Amino acid sequence: LPRRHHNMNTSVQRTYTPFRPLKYGCNPHQTPSAINKIDEIPLPFTVVNGTPGYINLLDALNAIQLVKELRIATGLPASASFKHVSPAGAAVAAPLTPVLEEVYEKKNADLSPLALAFVRARQADPMCSFGDFVAFSDTVDECTALLLKTEVSDGVIAPGFAPEALEILKAKKGGNYVVIEAHSDFIPPPVEYREVYGVAFSQGRNNVQFSAEYLKNIVTKVKEFPEAAARDLIVASITLKYTQSNSVGYALGGQMIGVGAGQQSRVDCVKLAGRKADVWYLRQHPKVRALKFKAGVKRQDRTNARVAYIDGDFTAPERAQWEKLFDEVPADLTAQDKSEFLGTMDGVALSSDAFFPFRDSIDQASKRGVKFVAQAGGSVADDEVIAACDDYGMAMAMTGLRLFHH
Repeated sequence: LPRRHHNMNTSVQRTYTPFRPLKYGCNPHQTPSAINKIDEIPLPFTVVNGTPGYINLLDALNAIQLVKELRIATGLPASASFKHVSPAGAAVAAPLTPVLEEVYEKKNADLSPLALAFVRARQADPMCSFGDFVAFSDTVDECTALLLKTEVSDGVIAPGFAPEALEILKAKKGGNYVVIEAHSDFIPPPVEYREVYGVAFSQGRNNVQFSAEYLKNIVTKVKEFPEAAARDLIVASITLKYTQSNSVGYALGGQMIGVGAGQQSRVDCVKLAGRKADVWYLRQHPKVRALKFKAGVKRQDRTNARVAYIDGDFTAPERAQWEKLFDEVPADLTAQDKSEFLGTMDGVALSSDAFFPFRDSIDQASKRGVKFVAQAGGSVADDEVIAACDDYGMAMAMTGLRLFHH
């Protein structure tokens, strides 16, 4: 069939058959909108419940690939939280520390492995995950469905749903929650096509499966990645494969803790993701954990209030509204409090979707406890970047693999 032809100099005929109308495209004025079957290729999913939108489906189709690849690479159940076609968080199943159980509000919770992956993915950046589309690598169990039931989310995609889990999710949002079953046996075409402003682009699908094999070329004086660090670099690298470029990501404990997406400058990616990682870590500060909220304050409001407390950049009216959430108005989280606590951050993994053009990215990463780095390599400044890693005692692998995503 023409769709499987790799010769880009050969004419290709493709038939788009409208399959499911959508309310609108990216914006309400972009009508008509639909998803279409391509030739005789079956769709890779079935809508089980609800009415997905255009962006919902873009999120779902990117997210399911991400978690599928995490499952293959690590052997662990995986989850991702997507917003606007980039992951807000992603994770594999890993036990929570007692502090994270408290911070994630899951103390004494009996969580399945898939539920652990979900909690970690969604707690990477819970403000950005508000109203997300969630993906799972494995069949969704009742434990995971009960957690998802309580979150503000647009929908979920997974390769299957236990009967009791499906009933829980179908009842969410007054019966309108979007539930999509991904077809595990779907084989995507090897060539992708895309139309922009009257021009059709084609490229070979990015079918690289990132794995520990890409972490073997360690070019720094420190020549070893501990098992947990290798796992975190794999999680970060696969996450970036489905993040709008330029992108950089920090990972720790089997989860993303900061994703910097869609920046033109790589060091800006490092700073953006780093600020998110700072907030993630500072949520564990004793002062933040000790905040005394009034009874009845909603969980998302508690999350937002903690982040606002960490940021500390209130306007006067904003501060007045914020203080109403507490039984006791807390003492400020000072710059010294934050600096001292962030100084204890350690063992963090950093991945980049392309090479670092200057050492500044490494200098910035060192402020967030980064000790393990994966990047493509191939810059004229590679020696400078390696030297920077050596300055901070980091181990860095050059993967030889660029992972731009647009």
